[in-house]
Amino acid sequence: MLDKLFNPESIAVVGATPKEGKVGNTILRNLIAARKFRLYPVNPGYDKLLGLKCYPSVSEAESDTDTGIDLVVIAIPAGAVPEVLEECGNRGIKNIVVISAGFKEAGREGAVLESQLVSIGRRYHLNIVGPNCLGIINTHADLNATFGKTIPDRGSIAFLSQSGAFALAVIDWAKAAKVGFSKVVSLGNKAVLDECHFLEYLSNDRETGVIAMYLEDVSEGSRFMRVVRTISRRKPVVVMKSGKTEAGAKAASSHTGSIAGSADAYRAAFAQSGIVEAPSIQDLFDFSLTLSRIRSIGTGTGTGTGASTGGIAIVTNSGGPGVMAADAIEESGLKLADFERETLEKLLSLRLANSYNPVDIRGDATSELFGTVLDIVAADGHVGAIIAILSPTAPIEFDRAVDYLLKTDAKKPVIPVFMGGETVGAAVEELKRHGITNYFDPVRAVKAVSAVSAYQEMQQRALEPPHHFNIDTARLRAELPHTPVPGFELLKAYGIPVPAYGKATTADESLQLADRIGYPVAMKILSPDIIHKTDVGCVKLDVGREEVKRCFFEIMRRGEKYTSASRIEGVLVQEMVRGGKEVIIGMKRDRHFGPLLMFGLGGIYVEVFKDVSFRIAPLSRSDAIEMIRNVRAYRLLRGVRGEPMSDIDSLVELLLRFSQLCVEFPEILEADLNPIKVFEAGRGCAVVDVKLITRHPSHDL
Repeated sequence: MLDKLFNPESIAVVGATPKEGKVGNTILRNLIAARKFRLYPVNPGYDKLLGLKCYPSVSEAESDTDTGIDLVVIAIPAGAVPEVLEECGNRGIKNIVVISAGFKEAGREGAVLESQLVSIGRRYHLNIVGPNCLGIINTHADLNATFGKTIPDRGSIAFLSQSGAFALAVIDWAKAAKVGFSKVVSLGNKAVLDECHFLEYLSNDRETGVIAMYLEDVSEGSRFMRVVRTISRRKPVVVMKSGKTEAGAKAASSHTGSIAGSADAYRAAFAQSGIVEAPSIQDLFDFSLTLSRIRSIGTGTGTGTGASTGGIAIVTNSGGPGVMAADAIEESGLKLADFERETLEKLLSLRLANSYNPVDIRGDATSELFGTVLDIVAADGHVGAIIAILSPTAPIEFDRAVDYLLKTDAKKPVIPVFMGGETVGAAVEELKRHGITNYFDPVRAVKAVSAVSAYQEMQQRALEPPHHFNIDTARLRAELPHTPVPGFELLKAYGIPVPAYGKATTADESLQLADRIGYPVAMKILSPDIIHKTDVGCVKLDVGREEVKRCFFEIMRRGEKYTSASRIEGVLVQEMVRGGKEVIIGMKRDRHFGPLLMFGLGGIYVEVFKDVSFRIAPLSRSDAIEMIRNVRAYRLLRGVRGEPMSDIDSLVELLLRFSQLCVEFPEILEADLNPIKVFEAGRGCAVVDVKLITRHPSHDL
């Protein structure tokens, strides 16, 4: 669909001008410099422009071609853009880049203007980039349809950016650093084409091996996850996300709502869809460059972060940087390789400073010894990748060290850390010519290897479909309003275990319910206004028969101190659940991605310790298992100091059922199942309390 956008033969520039420094002038000069496009400057004020015939309108320019115009680049005041789009639509021109600013980013009037742009685009099925963008680049077609004066070298990394200024800075840096790109896209306001359209195009682009993105938000979260999940099976997608906080957000009404933020939703979405997240600009390109060359760090017996990831070997002529790298490997969750016996015997015979990992070849080692050690280590089946660290000592000849490194890299990935300035400059340039990035800092090298491991693990993880249970939601919706405690009834309908319960509106009813349930019982206030019942003394535990009526009146009296009697629905009388460990499962509906599920340590301390993990619903079984394993409290569930293991399988099923509930009941905005009591393995779990907050507060469950 977007092929002619990136590979046009004929281009019209609307707003072309002879005035240097103007956007229309820079764009036209960039395109002229390529010497391969049929160009049609459009400006009613000129007959000729930079040696080219100039046209008063797109229509007249298009009439002067035999095959039509493939791409129109617009750089005129915002108010005039809709008229040009109408012209393009009427003439059958589909691909348009709107550089012009002054749309929704400029306020209400600009937003109205942008809605016109969207309407025209939909009517004529136009591929519109922008508005308010830098433009697009295809290095393999010599296309620089931007107002930046530099085009990067050719490469295999595609770069999408929501910030035009950032894209300009990256292009300028890339030229100096000799980093190549395949495509560069400034997304701008994403009025018509958004990140998903370009991701889909780049997934089949043979010139692109890795997709790097700078994102501030996504247009459609669920679609974004689907698209990236498909692409990441074949090509790494590396994303740096800004705008992670939600300043000014309203106070949340549940534990989950108070803990879960926008950053958690994006992080969960990235993890589930196979994105490698980059915390910084440096990481974004370190990860992308490394992944463009290395997709795997071996399949040795070391565990690493993935089941079949080999361990990391360090070869260095300087002990200090070797220790830095070893520390970083442990901190990142990777594994130092345990050498095979044959490897150790060969290394010991060389009388090195240290033959174990990290291998220290001594400060007086020659380039030849460096090469010999690299070969020995690379032959080890436990080694997945090698970090090669060299300081500029007198015996080291870096040009020869590069030759040895390249020979070894052909057999097993080697990440160079040549530490120095002018001394290592020529060697670093030679590595670049072979597509290999050198890292001055050993920690940066380890982070890049960790990104490869993370991508490898995500590829290996089974991409299971979400689990589905057969629930008659239509019948359930009809019956829920007529049930005494809808929240618990909803959980029961989804097969989620809850203790025996009932709702009492009088003291006599509470006694009758308690007699039926059996003693002792728990008693709790039912009111949409009282979220944290324990904090206000509206929960009574281990209540015996003689105490039921007194507790009923006390709960009601305390409740009326915090809300009106009309907002108190009664008292929940519940089977007293003993034993088990307490966890929480919750949900907050994220505006981009939908239901954001939370799992963690439960009870009254959840907001204090915040030992939680997040995923986007619907969940697969692997997602649910990972949610549980990713919290520190998982060790408690596994059993410590002789304690029996908790029933983790029942928690997995509970998560899957609750995930489906949240998807099928979009009116629920926030939810807490807290506490959930998890019993010994084989004995299940039970949701002791539930709070479901809906779009209409009067209907909270």
